[in-house]
Amino acid sequence: MQYRNPIILSFAIFFVSFLPAAGQTVKGNFARSAVSRGSIVKGIIVIDIPDGLHVNSSKPNSEYAIPTSVSIDTAGLRPISVKYPEGTDRKFQFSETELNVYEGKVIIPFSITVPKGFKGGKLAVRAVVQYQACTEEVCYAPKNKELILTAAVR
Repeated sequence: MQYRNPIILSFAIFFVSFLPAAGQTVKGNFARSAVSRGSIVKGIIVIDIPDGLHVNSSKPNSEYAIPTSVSIDTAGLRPISVKYPEGTDRKFQFSETELNVYEGKVIIPFSITVPKGFKGGKLAVRAVVQYQACTEEVCYAPKNKELILTAAVR
């Protein structure tokens, strides 16, 4: 007969939820390495999620799940949009209802406008990606990944 101690099991799940989830990579880039003043610049954020993990989508269907978000610090530029992909509804052991999640490779496009009067020869944009990775059983502590995306300005 297998013995399961609910206190130890609860502690283990609580402890594991604060360990960092390994394996996700977050990268970003602009569509072009050089941009023009007065133009719309397109870029992407890519989250690679290994098998066995998922991250909550931008609209996870739960007030307790931390949504994936991308904030772009445009300092002197004008943001136009961040377009989140649709997630997939899935049921997990730890949730009573289906959650909307991202799995595999997630591509989040965004665009900004470089003003005609932009000063300088280099565009540097700070992007912060917040996400929460989970397995079938538990969710890990949320993470913030900061990226600096650059392009030459002509």
